[in-house]
Amino acid sequence: MLQALLRHPARSRADLGRSLGLSRATVTALLNELEVAGMVEQGRHEGEDDRPPAIGRPPLQVSLAPSAAYAVGLDFGHRHIRSAVCDLSGHIVGDQWSVTGTDTDPASAFDLAQRLTTAALKQAGVPPSYVVGVGAGLSVPVDGATGLIHAEGILPGWDGVQPAAELERRLGIPVQVENDANAGAMGEHLFGAGRGVPDMVYLRLSAGVGLGMILNGEAYGGVSGIAGEVGHTPVVEDGLICRCGNRGCLETLATPFAVADLLGRSRGETITFARLLELLEEGDRAARRAFADTGLAVGRAVASVVNLLNPELVIIGGELAAAGDVLLDPIREAVELRAVPPAARAVRVIRGTLDEHAEVLGAAAVQLSKAPEALASRLAHAS
Repeated sequence: MLQALLRHPARSRADLGRSLGLSRATVTALLNELEVAGMVEQGRHEGEDDRPPAIGRPPLQVSLAPSAAYAVGLDFGHRHIRSAVCDLSGHIVGDQWSVTGTDTDPASAFDLAQRLTTAALKQAGVPPSYVVGVGAGLSVPVDGATGLIHAEGILPGWDGVQPAAELERRLGIPVQVENDANAGAMGEHLFGAGRGVPDMVYLRLSAGVGLGMILNGEAYGGVSGIAGEVGHTPVVEDGLICRCGNRGCLETLATPFAVADLLGRSRGETITFARLLELLEEGDRAARRAFADTGLAVGRAVASVVNLLNPELVIIGGELAAAGDVLLDPIREAVELRAVPPAARAVRVIRGTLDEHAEVLGAAAVQLSKAPEALASRLAHAS
């Protein structure tokens, strides 16, 4: 029953009984036990059903109580770490972050993640016994079968490191590691702009560039977790040398640093990304051109993805997405020009709605899926 409520919240008792093959009396007894334990909540939700209204009061709708279980989402960016505590409904109840370099010193990154997570749990007032697990997003490919990371050329100090084991030792909570773009895709799919869309991709344009894919409603990472590494796809012949060792990769063009540097070199000064956004807001033509040129380069890569996967939705996330349509319109134009016409007509390119929380929400969701087993175990021990 807990599993059914996680997958399909806000169901009537009769619907639960039909789907589980249980009598009305059995459903009522089980729900009463779960409600006393604080694991489910019941209420009437008028106006949330597309069916014609029935005579009389609407039936009680049953859902898992958001406060019944929590998960922690960790986002290890190249230049930051964020820890967020999420309830079963995907609401963030504790949020801590810090600017830091993570590429070359994993031990310090893990120590900081521990401190941030402890602070986030304290902020949320969540007891550790209610935390089902920690999901950690890393800016490297992650083998879903083994949990091993492929850090060579991307995180030079992380070769041979086992992030899940290191974090579990510090936190005392089960940890599962995911690629950050895959986590962002799952976050937007479950809680954001891609909710309910079975075929979508999420492009993270941050200090690194990565692509997460949801195909037929499921996350897809390929046989060894490499799928979606568009950031290290060459898009400019004889371009800048990328940290991966190739030349002209998308990541050399489509990060906040790269766009700010593009404008800074033309002005002969150092410009931060925050200042670049200010210039864009002020209507600076050169700032608009810097984002537009970046959008065209990104659009060429996105057009290839659209041809390969034929998604319904392309969601742009990460810090660069703050530029809005100045960045997105050139991406759309490139897709319309370069993608196969039926695929180009079928896809929408939009900005994500979760902003900096897409990755932590997606990482946490991986662990929230285990909540029914954790709740059943808690109930058994309480009996």
